[in-house]
Amino acid sequence: MIVLLDTNALMMPFQFRIDLMDELRRLFGRVTPAVTSGVVEEIRHLAGGHGKEAAAARVGMQLLDSCTVMDPGRHECVDMEIAACAQGGGCPVVTNDRELRSILLSRGITVVSLRNRQKLEILR
Repeated sequence: MIVLLDTNALMMPFQFRIDLMDELRRLFGRVTPAVTSGVVEEIRHLAGGHGKEAAAARVGMQLLDSCTVMDPGRHECVDMEIAACAQGGGCPVVTNDRELRSILLSRGITVVSLRNRQKLEILR
């Protein structure tokens, strides 16, 4: 099963000390993590900065090695890119972004989000 990760999902291991891949396997069994090309650009940009957010992004960049990069074409923003990719592929999206979560749920896309800062949960 392909599971799309947004930028903040890639940063969860550093920020919340969770093993993202273990949590995804717990929820779905065998998974193939994927990101959009826009997420790759965002995480690289954030990793070039300073502070905790940049450190989290650098940890997230290490996860990119195990991800498939999907290119859904041009969209006005990364959130729309993720939504289009998820809708086209019928795959869930891991995010803590409230705005993106709302967009995805309104389109009937399964969302995986962090609960109690320690475990992932599936939202429909």
